[in-house]
Amino acid sequence: MTRDLADRVKLVNEPTYSFGSTDNSRRYDTEVDLTDGCQPSSIHGLIIDDRPTLVIGDSGGASGVHEHSLLLLESRVYIAVGAHIVCLTLGNQEPDWTLEIDDATCFGLYYAPEHDALISHGELDIARFSRSGEVLWSEGGADIFSEGVLLHDDCIEAVDFNHRSYFFDYATGESTRHNKAWVGNPLPRSESEIEP
Repeated sequence: MTRDLADRVKLVNEPTYSFGSTDNSRRYDTEVDLTDGCQPSSIHGLIIDDRPTLVIGDSGGASGVHEHSLLLLESRVYIAVGAHIVCLTLGNQEPDWTLEIDDATCFGLYYAPEHDALISHGELDIARFSRSGEVLWSEGGADIFSEGVLLHDDCIEAVDFNHRSYFFDYATGESTRHNKAWVGNPLPRSESEIEP
């Protein structure tokens, strides 16, 4: 394929998709139902090279499709849906792995190349996870992380519902400096992932 990876891969909301039904408007090669028999709160479809490849449903907190729902890294696609991350290697139809990364919702995925760090912005936790689908560390705060995430050179900044900033070390997840109440405006929208 000559198109850039970002042009080849698209993530879409599929709110009316019904798992196991032949009446869906779009038919995917693979269905991944992470709901444990519950009603899905989020259903996202992955389309690769214009082919509906993978549809994923989760019953965790509702998630929408936005700038940080999909992370492309080398030949792998990482998808945030509900409380899970799903990883797929391009060319495969089945996921490499699925990981419940937050007890509520995964708002978005980030990559810090200078630290080779995959970061999850969860509703309850900020977490670093490995390429093989393991949680390396996970840290919470006093309230939900609804006001954004920003990757700095030396730390990850997350802002909670009460506009309190938290600064997490890339390697350990420990606070690199004292958390403080946010002064001024929240993180700039272009550099943050706001709750969908």
